[in-house]
Amino acid sequence: MTERIRIKDIAKRAGVSVGTVDRILHNRPNVSAEARRKVEKALAEMNYQPNMYASALAYNKSYTFYLILPKHDSEAYWEEIEEGAKKATEARRDFHIEIQILFYDRFDDESFNNTCATCLEAAPDGVVVVPVLLEITRRFTDKLHDQNIPFIMLDSYMPDLRPLSFLGQDSFASGYFAAKMLMLIASQESEIMLMKQMKNGIVVSKQQNNREVGLRHYMNDHFPEIKIIEVNLPQDGSKREYDHILEQFFSTHPHLHHCITLNSKAHLVGDFLLRTNRRDVQIMGYDMVEKNAQCLRQGSISFLIAQHAFQQGYGCIETLFKAIVLKKKVEPVNYMPIELLTKENVDFYRRTQL
Repeated sequence: MTERIRIKDIAKRAGVSVGTVDRILHNRPNVSAEARRKVEKALAEMNYQPNMYASALAYNKSYTFYLILPKHDSEAYWEEIEEGAKKATEARRDFHIEIQILFYDRFDDESFNNTCATCLEAAPDGVVVVPVLLEITRRFTDKLHDQNIPFIMLDSYMPDLRPLSFLGQDSFASGYFAAKMLMLIASQESEIMLMKQMKNGIVVSKQQNNREVGLRHYMNDHFPEIKIIEVNLPQDGSKREYDHILEQFFSTHPHLHHCITLNSKAHLVGDFLLRTNRRDVQIMGYDMVEKNAQCLRQGSISFLIAQHAFQQGYGCIETLFKAIVLKKKVEPVNYMPIELLTKENVDFYRRTQL
């Protein structure tokens, strides 16, 4: 019935002009409160549902969304974010949507600021941003608010910055879950290793910090006797440097059999364990990138937690599309599944499944 309801039908029922109905349906100004009340009453009585897709296509406007990501290697978590975003753009190509991807050095505040300035100069229709520290990110998001540019936060949720939406895992729950799964195989240990990657003593990702809070919360509640020993593999370190740090660590902790990292680089330890033939040690980590998957199959990684990076990238662009192009309300928080991968099920994981 909705498709057969014409503007003149609505105007007749409301007792107003066709032009008035048109202005109300398209949120244009110069409409009296009384006329709006009559039209809205008629719309409700007629159960009118606008065809937002048809309206957006007829408008024939082009849209540019900017995606601001950390610089990364190939076969990384962020690369899957890019692939998902590009797939969503392709799926909505009839609506003249394009994306521009900008990169910043996650450990360089000036790099982030310069990248954000480039984005603002382009006056995008919408932005997806992976944040850095709160106050540095706030300087950028305040300008987005000033210019009425909607933005989505990816990876780390900072509600104080008032994003349109967030896509990512519940990082505290994820860290808690990771610890619980690790203890299925490590409950008899006296110590475990927590591998971090930092620069100048800082883990920039708020998500990883929150995961650690969740992990330590579980361990304090259930296994307070197990010691957690931190090992830092510097963010910009070389393979030789990593080998030296890991060799020294495992030589001085010969009875340690289980490790965990809260980032996507478990393969740095997993590969070392394979090369040094330490078959009685395993590490648990995040993300089904190929280097991690190889170590998982060969037994040096015990578990991987999937973050559905492709789905996150796709969902960000789709959310901007719904909010900006179709003018629909969107969910403010979109938590991704927390799934556990082992060598028995990793080959059945569908990376690009939505």
